[in-house]
Amino acid sequence: MMSMARFVPKNKLSRKAQKELNRQGRVMWDVSPVTKIVENRKLYKRKKNARNRYDDYGAGVYYLSF
Repeated sequence: MMSMARFVPKNKLSRKAQKELNRQGRVMWDVSPVTKIVENRKLYKRKKNARNRYDDYGAGVYYLSF
């Protein structure tokens, strides 16, 4: 009889075994299988760039009174 390998969840494997499992899952492709679509630059984007939110370093409106 053939003995079946027991299923062990990934998070319960040793770190070394997890790294080996991750390495086996990575495949190098000559051509990227992901379809790349050029974004229409004229469309309004609701999602802002996260970096632009904090680039002003607190430069705001200051009111000085003497």
